[in-house]
Amino acid sequence: MKTASSQSAKIDPEHFDYEEKDGVGIIRLNRPDRLNALTFDSYAELRDLFVTLRSRDAVRAVLLTGTGRAFCSGGDVKDIIGHLFDVPDHKLYAFTRMTCDLIENMRRLEKPIVGALNGTTCGAGAVMAAACDLRIGAESAKIAFLFTQVGLSGADMGAGWLLPRIVGLGHASELLMLGEFLSAQRAYEIGLYNQVVPGEELQAKAWEWARKLAQGPTMGLAVTKRMLNAEASMSLGEAMQAEGWVQAECMKHPDYKEAFDAFIEKRPKNFASKVSDRL
Repeated sequence: MKTASSQSAKIDPEHFDYEEKDGVGIIRLNRPDRLNALTFDSYAELRDLFVTLRSRDAVRAVLLTGTGRAFCSGGDVKDIIGHLFDVPDHKLYAFTRMTCDLIENMRRLEKPIVGALNGTTCGAGAVMAAACDLRIGAESAKIAFLFTQVGLSGADMGAGWLLPRIVGLGHASELLMLGEFLSAQRAYEIGLYNQVVPGEELQAKAWEWARKLAQGPTMGLAVTKRMLNAEASMSLGEAMQAEGWVQAECMKHPDYKEAFDAFIEKRPKNFASKVSDRL
């Protein structure tokens, strides 16, 4: 990915499409002939992009989607799977570590990520969807965490951490052990998808959510995501202490005063603070 340290530098990935509009960074996987399967290079470029976006003030929310009949069908069978047999252990681990780094970087990006699941979503694509903060599925967007179907652990790329927190242990066990496809409606019923819409409405709805989040308070949203990640391993007492402290810090932030002023003045809120203004 060709980029520079400047906030104004153009992000120009080689293996997927990227643009910025109204505070939203739009990532579009674009290998429709291969159902947007990932390659070694696209894995690495996505991993690095989510680090770059941490300090990019122009981006306040992210929209992740695919092109054609799929969101993402996972790792490319020819480019990746076929090249991983009989490789030295250190190369095998380097690859699995890179895939985990991609998901960790998505969760550590303290900006909302909206996943617009436009079609088939499986393998690594399913875990990327789970790593998004909100997921909107087209009616055609079937999903499968199919790792056990190919002889691997269902707990791959963080799926064992993410799924129980999204759908509960029982449903997570079903998804990760059986590895079967779920319809969009079933995914919605168990809470994996936040909403399901007709395919022709997907991009508009996802854009509506991403733009709304981009207009929100950068610090409030960042801290919300940070706490959702952190509180999964806290006791009740620890969570109360952490939430009490962080809320007091938020109350000192300009966004809190802006919300109050907008209410008093009967005008729309203008959360103009940047990433660099956050806690």
